[in-house]
Amino acid sequence: MPRRSRNADKDKISLSNDGVASVDKALTILRLFTPLNPELTLSQISLETGLYKSTSLRMLASLENAGLVTKKMDGKYILGPSVASLHGAYQANTSLENIATPILRLLVDSTQESAAFYVRQDDKRLCLFRVDSNQALRDHIKTGDLLPLDKGAGGKVLMAFEGATGKVFSKIREEMVLAISGDRVKEIAGISAPVFNSQGLIGVITLTMPAYRMLEKQKKIVKDSAKKLTELLGGTFK
Repeated sequence: MPRRSRNADKDKISLSNDGVASVDKALTILRLFTPLNPELTLSQISLETGLYKSTSLRMLASLENAGLVTKKMDGKYILGPSVASLHGAYQANTSLENIATPILRLLVDSTQESAAFYVRQDDKRLCLFRVDSNQALRDHIKTGDLLPLDKGAGGKVLMAFEGATGKVFSKIREEMVLAISGDRVKEIAGISAPVFNSQGLIGVITLTMPAYRMLEKQKKIVKDSAKKLTELLGGTFK
């Protein structure tokens, strides 16, 4: 009987040049589970991936430890509870994007400045969605960028509605909007207002521009945009 090639594990798996081979293998196993194939045996997984059974078992053990797969009493594998949690987060994010992005576009159209939606991520704030102005002079934050939580209008508004104490934060909660210049970058100004869903604070809308282009009337526009998004998400803006 011919011996299996040492490279057999790679035959049916696309390995990333910059990634981790074991992670690629584990993710390949996860992608085998579909509505038409919700249950898989070890033999099926090994056959479909080209992995040795011993390798498949190691990958499955890690996936099971993370709650991504579960082994049934009959020995078959199914997706685990962590997949449901990830799916819920994906759906929530997708739904939020579909609602938030049009609001950001309207904000950009009415002000000709750049608008973004930020959420807290650990001790920073994450730019979750962004619509750029067509102006040549603007800040260059991108979707996915992490910014300080204690600098800039967006960070301070997040802190205020998470319960930060002090006169500055009390005023933000009272006015429901903050306009600030040169706090994070000397030449950049920002105006931010909180956004809520039925559960409470979920993020902030922030309008940014060169400091010399910040106008008092923009505060109301940003506040109204945050209020509109809050209402669309089933929250209360108060």
